[in-house]
Amino acid sequence: MTADQRSASSRRRMDLAVASWHIILLSLLVLVKGTESRDVPSDNNIIQLPSSNTESIGDHDHHQSDHPKSHMHHMDSNNVNMVFFTMEDMEVGKTMPIYFPKIDPSTSPHLLPRDEASSIPFSLKQLPNLLKKFSFSKDSPQGSAMEDTLKQCESPPIKGETKFCATSLESMIDFIRRIFGDDSFSVVATNFFTKSSTTFQNYTILEMPKEVFSPKMVACHTLPYPYAIYYCHYLECENKVYKILLGGENGDKVEAVAVCHMDTSQWGRNHVSFRILKTEPGTFPVCHFFPAEHLVWVPISPTSM
Repeated sequence: MTADQRSASSRRRMDLAVASWHIILLSLLVLVKGTESRDVPSDNNIIQLPSSNTESIGDHDHHQSDHPKSHMHHMDSNNVNMVFFTMEDMEVGKTMPIYFPKIDPSTSPHLLPRDEASSIPFSLKQLPNLLKKFSFSKDSPQGSAMEDTLKQCESPPIKGETKFCATSLESMIDFIRRIFGDDSFSVVATNFFTKSSTTFQNYTILEMPKEVFSPKMVACHTLPYPYAIYYCHYLECENKVYKILLGGENGDKVEAVAVCHMDTSQWGRNHVSFRILKTEPGTFPVCHFFPAEHLVWVPISPTSM
């Protein structure tokens, strides 16, 4: 390849990378819209609290045995049961009971700009000051949720995991860039085609699931806090990402993002998925759906450009 050809190829990749950045920013605009001039609110209703029946799925003391399940930390234990499935379930016509939480973006916490997020301590040691700042008592549900989130973010990663709690869009992007090694990546998320308040119902697979082919993936999951916090992590084991078109029994349509963990041999036997699917560690891949506000990042390969 001549120098001119290499230069042209480099410019073409840069243009495509810029284009992909535009898509990413447009996709995430709703998460940061309006935050530039807003103070962090202190209304008690802004934290998406866990249910009182929440299983301690994301407990930092059980990462080694029970991971990965931190992203379901805030879900009711009964609802957690309605997100796991096997690869054998991915066939047209298959009906499954699925729980998709519905979040109102107008009342949900938003990602802060980096400057504002950096000005607020994010540390378990600073919890007393943080509780005072946001007007929560230590024993309140909101205070307990904040403490759990800070503990989870400060807990050590499991073997083969690289983790990071993003307090701003910029810090999330920086983490993704470090994992993938460049700026060529995109985000996929569950998308609802109809408006409905129904969170739990039977869904039927309408089309063959489409695999999002990728050698790596980073999953980012929301955690309860006064402003948006994303628990982002990369696991070295093999994972497969799918987009699955579902039809609800009430007429809802949703393109759901699902991830299948191909190697569960390092998971603890008390992982909730094994109880639900009646399997054991290392026997079969475990798949689960992603709520709409959770994100999956994948690199863009040169062939897909």
